[in-house]
Amino acid sequence: MFLVGVCFAASSRFPQAVFGVPLFLALNWFGDSLDGTLARVRGHQRPRYGFYVDHILDTFGASFVLGGLAMSGHMTPMIAAGFLIAYYILSIEIYLATYCVGRFQMSFWGWGPTELRILLSIGALVLLVKPIVTIAGMEMPLFDVGGIVGMAGLIITAVISSIGNIRRLYAAEPLPQNVLSHHRDTETQSSKSHHHNGVLLCGLRK
Repeated sequence: MFLVGVCFAASSRFPQAVFGVPLFLALNWFGDSLDGTLARVRGHQRPRYGFYVDHILDTFGASFVLGGLAMSGHMTPMIAAGFLIAYYILSIEIYLATYCVGRFQMSFWGWGPTELRILLSIGALVLLVKPIVTIAGMEMPLFDVGGIVGMAGLIITAVISSIGNIRRLYAAEPLPQNVLSHHRDTETQSSKSHHHNGVLLCGLRK
């Protein structure tokens, strides 16, 4: 992904550099798929090691790609930063859900890493013919439009996924009934105490 970012950054001076984007994305996908397959075939699976390495590389990779886009001028730096933050928010939600719920989900709404690589490759090639698009009569860089749409999608997905996981965890770990009863008794006693203090204060004032 580092080389994908380099290609985007170089495209500001050498437009043909975007041809490297789909090439290096394909190599990234191939390597991502191959390492797990080889581990299973050889019987040398290391789940925690593989999980950690894969996703820490993805974390740095996203910053390289978006940094390259911001440096190229094809995406406004603020939008690139906003997209990166949204990506990290969803990533944190996915990793927390993996640990707390035991559910690892990388694809949402039919979109996953493979589909995003394909979309990014197409977008990179479209830059050669149409780097600026018109939305509601306003001209914007192609990747700014994609970044805004993607940012909204990532945040909405993170919120919906978070709500679902909170509900699952609450159902799996309900409050004990004695704790709920104690909480209600405490509230009742507190209410009575406030009422009694109020009556005494009124009496003193009279």
